[in-house]
Amino acid sequence: MSDAKKTLRSEARARRATLTDPGFAQRIAAFADELGIPDGAVVAGYHPFRDEADPRELLAALSARGHQLALPCVAAARSALIFRAWNAGDPLKPNVYGIAEPLASAQEVVPGAVLVPLLAFDASGHRLGYGGGYYDRTFEALPRTRLIGVAYSGQESSAIPHEAHDHRLDLIVTENGVRPFHHT
Repeated sequence: MSDAKKTLRSEARARRATLTDPGFAQRIAAFADELGIPDGAVVAGYHPFRDEADPRELLAALSARGHQLALPCVAAARSALIFRAWNAGDPLKPNVYGIAEPLASAQEVVPGAVLVPLLAFDASGHRLGYGGGYYDRTFEALPRTRLIGVAYSGQESSAIPHEAHDHRLDLIVTENGVRPFHHT
């Protein structure tokens, strides 16, 4: 399985690098009301790294709807992520991977919804992450949380290899709209 995922990661990374779209962030912001996030839920997003699909305009729209925002932080290698409160303009610092995260002084929060970066996704809601397992460990540790992938539509793959510990997305938001996944 790991060889198949490794090959798929390499292909998905190369494909995603070709999908940049300057209007993407604004288009997905228009779908904030379609994500099914309960009123008052904390929403964790992410600060885009390299060529990841940019969720910042969507986060701004969710903030305008009254949601407290948060960003993930790496607490320790091979552990679950923690989430710290964040608002646009708050100071960020690079973590060990160079990804921007809130300062340690920011309040730790538990999200009710998480916007998830990814390399690829399939029609069943399986996602291909970066291979570190941070998000799957995090989803295992969190109480039931709405998992929302953020991606370019061109990141869809015919099938993502998956294992029992891999968590599926509840829905995906792309520049083309919101697509729910029905889990059996």
